[in-house]
Amino acid sequence: MVMLSLVAVLTLITTKDVSQLRWIALLAVAGIPAVLVARHPVFGPLGRFAEVVIVCLAASEVASMALIDGTVGGGLGASAVLPYLSVPLTVSALQRRSREGVALLTVAAITLLLAGLITQTADGRQITQFGYLVVCAQWLILAALGTLAAGTLRRAMQSRGDDKPQPYAEATRLLTQLRSVARQLPGATLDPGGISEHLVEELRTVVRADRAAVLSASGGGRLVVLAQAGVDRVDWETTLDSDSAIADAWASQQPQTAARSQARSHRGGEVSALVVPLVAGVRTVGLVILEADVANAYPQSVMAEVDELTGPAALRLEAALLFDEVRSLATNEERQRLAREIHDGVAQELVMVGYGIDNALATLPEEAKETGEELRTLRGEVTRVITELRLSLFELRSEVDRHGGLAAAIAEYARTVGASAGLRVHYTLDESTARLPAATEAELLRIAQEAITNARKHAGATNLWVTCEVDPPYAQIEVSDDGQGIADQRPDGRYGLAIMAERAERIRGRLEIRPRHPSGTTVAVVLGTSTRRDSVRDSVTAPEGE
Repeated sequence: MVMLSLVAVLTLITTKDVSQLRWIALLAVAGIPAVLVARHPVFGPLGRFAEVVIVCLAASEVASMALIDGTVGGGLGASAVLPYLSVPLTVSALQRRSREGVALLTVAAITLLLAGLITQTADGRQITQFGYLVVCAQWLILAALGTLAAGTLRRAMQSRGDDKPQPYAEATRLLTQLRSVARQLPGATLDPGGISEHLVEELRTVVRADRAAVLSASGGGRLVVLAQAGVDRVDWETTLDSDSAIADAWASQQPQTAARSQARSHRGGEVSALVVPLVAGVRTVGLVILEADVANAYPQSVMAEVDELTGPAALRLEAALLFDEVRSLATNEERQRLAREIHDGVAQELVMVGYGIDNALATLPEEAKETGEELRTLRGEVTRVITELRLSLFELRSEVDRHGGLAAAIAEYARTVGASAGLRVHYTLDESTARLPAATEAELLRIAQEAITNARKHAGATNLWVTCEVDPPYAQIEVSDDGQGIADQRPDGRYGLAIMAERAERIRGRLEIRPRHPSGTTVAVVLGTSTRRDSVRDSVTAPEGE
């Protein structure tokens, strides 16, 4: 449309004859197929050939009219229309029709030549006009160059698009590389807790540290304790908006010293604290905290020694945290996908089977009592399976809330399962304000879910005791029942125990399974070591029967 408007204006200026706009109208009609069915194997090319022929005929007549009018030469008259040649030729090039482009150029040259031979001017045939020949040759060459440029641009864009990897293909490539690298690492591990413990041990061999810890970022603007060492377990300051050396080191990415402890509660006395940020590139991935019960324990020379160890550790810790995050995201996505498939597939089909059994019972003759009993038994079994599926869906969709904490997630699951199975659930929840890493919390939740499910399905219990004690990096989850005991459980229950053991090993925890006196089983998972603590924690103990 832009090119048509330009050619119409140039034609009017050149000829001052409105009747010559009929050529513009013909071009508009010929261009309709090129717009509506440009890729049609017949109508698209026919439309473009018609445009070329009309342009060349129009150029010859407009050149003749301009020469008769005497305002401009015949060559300049032809140049008023010939720019439109670029439209069909460019479209042909962009559609990868190189042969068609050559044919269009050939048709244009032949049409201009024939029109020049037929058209008469005051000085003889138009073909004898030097200006006309020059302008026609000029525009044919420009059209050929434009076609070549359009084809080159299309190939370059296509090549760039082909080279750009698809998101999932790129993700697969990177994860494959990450797996290969992880297998070649010392100890073949990308565990943030293990890397942090190793760093603490290294630092304590170089400098004095009565207390030491490695903290990392978590959700909600808080820090989580990845590892710590010392006689007493410390309730470290984990908020980044407090007035502390921890917050200053995180914000400034520079080591900070202080003459007071970085714990929320401390007995007092002389203290030297050193907080060193773990910076990978431009990102702070964690903090190292060292404290000694003496004054001025960390002069500049000691800080330099610490920095030599923490520098390389920052990159290792970042890789481990990223790997943990990718694994958690993939696991959660797969759990949600399975939940959707179960809900939309087998669960709905079982419900329909139940409705079918109900309809069969409603239409069953009264004398068919034996068949009716079998159908009612079958209906009860279908109801049981549907209930199991609903609990499985709830388990798949359960996650540790960023703000609620691990204890709240375990309590909610135990409450739901206990209500569905008629179990009396007793809670003991003792959780610090500090948080464990998200991946660790997720694994502990799955272990607790499996233990509760085993007690509900296989133990035949009437009471369930759930204990959750969290004081990062230490945690202990304990599930006890008053059922028949582990020795009499079914094989699928033992398979659940194997899964729990694998999960505990993944987070470097210990799974303990022991009989409960006078009856039942206790399943416990312990993370870290429980030592004497001097800290203030939030704790809730639910009364018996709640």
